[in-house]
Amino acid sequence: MLCRRPAPSILFSALAATVVLLPWALTGVPGDDQVPAAAAPHVAQQPLTELGGGETIREIHQETPFSMVALTSEDLSGTTARVRAEKADGSWGPWYEAEQLEGVGEEQPGRGGLRGTEPVFVGRTTTVQIAVTRPAEAPATAPAAPREDGDQQPLGYVPANVEQPFGQNINAVLISPPETPADLLPLPNAATPPGQPPNIISRPQWGADEAMRCGEPRYDNRIQAGVVHHTAGSNEYLPGDSAGIVRSIYEYHTRTLGWCDIAYNAMVDKYGQVFEGRAGGMTRPVEGAHTGGFNHNTWGVAMLGNFDVVPPTPIQLRTTARLLGWVLGQAGVDPMGAVVLPSEGGSFTKFPFGASPTLPTIFTHRDVGNTECPGNAAYALLGQIRDIAARFNDPPGPDQLAEMLRGGAIHAKWESLGGMNSYLGRPTSPESAGEGSTRYVTFERGAVYWSPESGAEPVTGELYKAWGALGFERGALGLPTSAEIAAPLWIVQNFQHGTLNFDREDGRVIRVIDGVPVELPPPPADLAPIQLERFTPPSNPV
Repeated sequence: MLCRRPAPSILFSALAATVVLLPWALTGVPGDDQVPAAAAPHVAQQPLTELGGGETIREIHQETPFSMVALTSEDLSGTTARVRAEKADGSWGPWYEAEQLEGVGEEQPGRGGLRGTEPVFVGRTTTVQIAVTRPAEAPATAPAAPREDGDQQPLGYVPANVEQPFGQNINAVLISPPETPADLLPLPNAATPPGQPPNIISRPQWGADEAMRCGEPRYDNRIQAGVVHHTAGSNEYLPGDSAGIVRSIYEYHTRTLGWCDIAYNAMVDKYGQVFEGRAGGMTRPVEGAHTGGFNHNTWGVAMLGNFDVVPPTPIQLRTTARLLGWVLGQAGVDPMGAVVLPSEGGSFTKFPFGASPTLPTIFTHRDVGNTECPGNAAYALLGQIRDIAARFNDPPGPDQLAEMLRGGAIHAKWESLGGMNSYLGRPTSPESAGEGSTRYVTFERGAVYWSPESGAEPVTGELYKAWGALGFERGALGLPTSAEIAAPLWIVQNFQHGTLNFDREDGRVIRVIDGVPVELPPPPADLAPIQLERFTPPSNPV
């Protein structure tokens, strides 16, 4: 599992540790029916030589930019590692802990039981420093082998550093994963209607090379519980990085560590993007390799990032919970319930073979494994995850609607007015589509409309009613281009093609277009304006 296990007391054996560099992912967005041709992460490996006891720092450089770093060995007992990257200006970024993969994956015959850390995302770089700490009495790893100048034997891989030789059996491949276009962000799966699952980026969309996995998917009888994980590493990735991170994890799990497929059933990034994980179908009980001892009849979702101290983003938390609500709901499982699960045993779980603990139907890896996953900050929110999952089919309340809007221009305008305490009040709808590029959200006492041309502006009170009676954005006035402007005798609001003017003294509303005033008939006192659009998936423009 891409999680940290508490440091054991046993010593690290005298085996060479190998750095895995997962280069920067190239861009490209294949459609639903497109599979990238011969695209895969470009992986280079290099032994970390002469590592003794205590902490040793090695600097690794390669000309080809890379973005993720991992540590592998046949035995990582008693060792810890940190990674930091050199920035473009020559300074060093923060240290990130490379947590050991514990309780995840399957060992393949002939692979020698290779173990590894989680692949740490460090951003685009050509140089990293890796600090490895081992017990004081640990024997040194092997020294660097001498390089013979006359040796012209083809390597079969791209070296990370020509100063030192590499281990054998190394795959060197390139990747060009799908990437979400910047003009579509924040993402539409931030606000899905009740009973509808989040939008899921399929394996073909994120660029899974199906030739890398082995065998056919294994299916359980049913799904009885969901397991929450984190992938650890850095949280400082951009929306367009996530597909490349997922693609690199897949490459690392299958080709570097020798597992049959990516370990998780799904992954969710901090922007609410959901990526299909293990092959076999998101609506079927695919058995993953995410929770050693409890993979049977469970479904594992990993949140991209480290949540030991920092919690998941609100949209990441909500999307993860809604995804679990959807998956468990299809299986007829109550997200607030409990289940008895027999342990399959093994060194990665607290429960011996045959033990049958009673567990919540949504639990975390640390509940059954020797790990701190998904981190203290995420673990503290587990009750909230269960609650959101249990209300998957319920209409969202004001707080949920507000989180759905977060990150967009309409939310920013509403927040600037005071949010829940503003004169608009609480949101009463998700963000919906109007005419053309128009987006709008209704609130207790008005609405906010947005378009690229007009920006986000509020409408409320009698002017909102009058504008709605004229046809909203489809009417002669078009969209609002200002909020209400208070004058001693009038309240004025500007629109694309004119103004509305409220007479403070007698309550009349005057429309002015091309300098021609027209008094509007008063709308029914208790009739709020209603947009008549059929519901469309909401968008959240920046």
